[in-house]
Amino acid sequence: MFRKDFVWGCASSAFQIEGAAHEGGKGDSIWDRFAAGEGNILNGDKPEPACDFYHRYPTDIALMKQVGIQAYRLSLSWPRILPDGIGRVNEEGLRFYDQVIDELLRNGIEPYITLYHWDYPQALQEMGGWLNEKSGDWFAEYAAVVSEHFSDRVRYFITFNEPQCFVGLSAIHQVHAPGIRLEQADIFRMIHHVLKAHGKAVIALRQHAKRAIQVGYAPTCGMAYPNTDSPADIKAARKALFTCPEEMDNWTWNVPWFSDPVFLGKYPEDGLRKYAQYLPVITDEDMELISQPLDFMGQNIYNGYAIAAGENGEPVYVERDAGHPQTGNMWPVTPKCFRWGLRFLYERYKLPIYVTENGICCKDVLQCDGRIHDSERIDFLNRYLYAMKQAMEDGADIRGYFEWTFTDNFEWNYGYRDRFGLVYVDFKTQRRYLKDSAYWYRDVIRSNGGSIRQPKEILFFHPEYKQMVWGGNRMRDVYGYDIPGDNTGEAWVISAHPHGDCVVNGGTYDGQKLSELWTNEPELFGHFPSDRFPMLVKVLDARYDLSIQVHPDDRYASEHENGSYGKTECWYILDCPEDATIILGHHARTREELCRMIDEKQWSDLIAEVPIRKGDFVQLDPGTVHVIKSNILILETEQNSDITYRVYDYDRLVDGKPRELHLDKCKDVITVPAKQDMVRSTSPTETVQELVSCDYYTVWKYVVNREMVIGQPHPFMIFSVVEGEGTVNGLAIQRGDHFLVPHGFGDMIFEGDMVLIASSPTRE
Repeated sequence: MFRKDFVWGCASSAFQIEGAAHEGGKGDSIWDRFAAGEGNILNGDKPEPACDFYHRYPTDIALMKQVGIQAYRLSLSWPRILPDGIGRVNEEGLRFYDQVIDELLRNGIEPYITLYHWDYPQALQEMGGWLNEKSGDWFAEYAAVVSEHFSDRVRYFITFNEPQCFVGLSAIHQVHAPGIRLEQADIFRMIHHVLKAHGKAVIALRQHAKRAIQVGYAPTCGMAYPNTDSPADIKAARKALFTCPEEMDNWTWNVPWFSDPVFLGKYPEDGLRKYAQYLPVITDEDMELISQPLDFMGQNIYNGYAIAAGENGEPVYVERDAGHPQTGNMWPVTPKCFRWGLRFLYERYKLPIYVTENGICCKDVLQCDGRIHDSERIDFLNRYLYAMKQAMEDGADIRGYFEWTFTDNFEWNYGYRDRFGLVYVDFKTQRRYLKDSAYWYRDVIRSNGGSIRQPKEILFFHPEYKQMVWGGNRMRDVYGYDIPGDNTGEAWVISAHPHGDCVVNGGTYDGQKLSELWTNEPELFGHFPSDRFPMLVKVLDARYDLSIQVHPDDRYASEHENGSYGKTECWYILDCPEDATIILGHHARTREELCRMIDEKQWSDLIAEVPIRKGDFVQLDPGTVHVIKSNILILETEQNSDITYRVYDYDRLVDGKPRELHLDKCKDVITVPAKQDMVRSTSPTETVQELVSCDYYTVWKYVVNREMVIGQPHPFMIFSVVEGEGTVNGLAIQRGDHFLVPHGFGDMIFEGDMVLIASSPTRE
């Protein structure tokens, strides 16, 4: 599943956890100054003492060990090491980080150092900050001190964290430090200096290292993902992710302007055209410096956006659904962005990837039992990690994952409102509480991802409607289906057949075809051994008699119908007149007699007619002559096939022409003599009835009038609500609903007053 050396970690930043802003010889950062300003931080919150990590790091590292954290991505405070940003080195600051690193190593936790996570020295800001031409040299001086002092124990270094944020949220939006609005030309110059500083820092880190080290870079951005898995949508999403935005009010929120220069050695061509009027002089020497060889790329990913292919394949942004899932701070929950974003990044930049941040803000509270039950965080992380696993299966080289974050902390301009941690911090008492998610993450680490579960949820589908010469309109009148016309004969409610491939309606897999799920998500179906989805469930409304017809078996269909399945099927009679009959079987005693009666069109002598009632069940094996007669509504469960041979169609015309008959094939496949007694009554009160179990499927009837628990040990189960209404695991369902319950779903708790028909494939 995951490589044996996959790294499971957590990430944090110095300013958000340390506190002690004026202890140990630390100089001011731009965030110390910004947070002191009136109205800059929500609720007037102050970053002192934050999590008080400066004094409590042994406790927090002990908790990391308890959780099983393998690696800790921490940032260093630049002004704690160089109080003025350059020049004098603060030995007390180095000693603090020595103690933290040594404590991590004693507890078996690998440190990953980020040089810059936004706490720029205030002294350098007063000298122009990143707009100063010398800023790259200042950063390189800091990098040299860090490498020379810590590289004997630290192997992994990251230059910058999220330049998109520390540039855009400050210089464009003024919500982050230093909160100074800049003109667009200055912003582009600032970014160019930052990227050159990155290159100089890479050189300094390597030159001053005491052993071989690995160096990376950790940008961020929302990730584009395809609205469907179609090749056109995938191509459009890839293009959208690596296109520079036109709008200048938030243009820094993009991937290519910040990553192409670092990993590809050039700014993106579309950006050079769009932003030409704002750009500084960019030299070949600059690009060579910026694109210093790196060992890995980091990427911080929290959410993304869906893209569809529009006209000429151009990307089109897909609006989010009303009421779409959101985190506690109103960010969208989009696990697909992890699979596709990581895949697209690896395809473009071809470097090993570490997910350097990912997590969720929840409205965590200490509950009555003294615990923090953050099931929302567990679900979020499981969905994203499963998507990361998919990206790896798609070929992305992902080496590690750093959850954001270990302890609740000071969340920049939002103060203490947003809780991202696996550990709850009572900021009044500084007590720590492991949340449920911490124990869940411990299991993930111990199993090296083996405990991550594929998202399992009840799947609903958009029906595929078929208009027929014999069809009616009762599916609209009885079930409220949005049928295309008054001659709608069939609704394929669960189907992956090429002639009617149902699309998932809502949930994790919304918009995907059932056939795509079958191919791409085999775990949902228990890895059922078949080259195609094996079943088809449909509702039939016969306003008029259907044709006299018969279906072939697998052997005959495979030979004569391009490898199709044959068609074994069964019917549950949903509704019919009191005196209803169906045609089922025939009276011919020999095949010769059968052929003669067909040739001579002796239909009344040939066919056998039997009475039926609402609630009856009929199993039709291949070779059975049958007709659904007028005013009958049935639920049909069958093999995944639409092969039907017509014997006779009452000389009806469609578009002025009679429908095709298949007399020779009918003569081949009709069973002689006909099978008898195929209709059985079902009990209206018996709780559980097995209606049939054949080589292809098993069908049950459930009568629910109190709480009923139904297990799911099958590859998958299909349910149809044929009467009444109620709930399944709290989800409201009613007559006319059809849904698929995937493998491994667990117990289903049905409540209400309803009748269900359920089916599952028979394993080979």
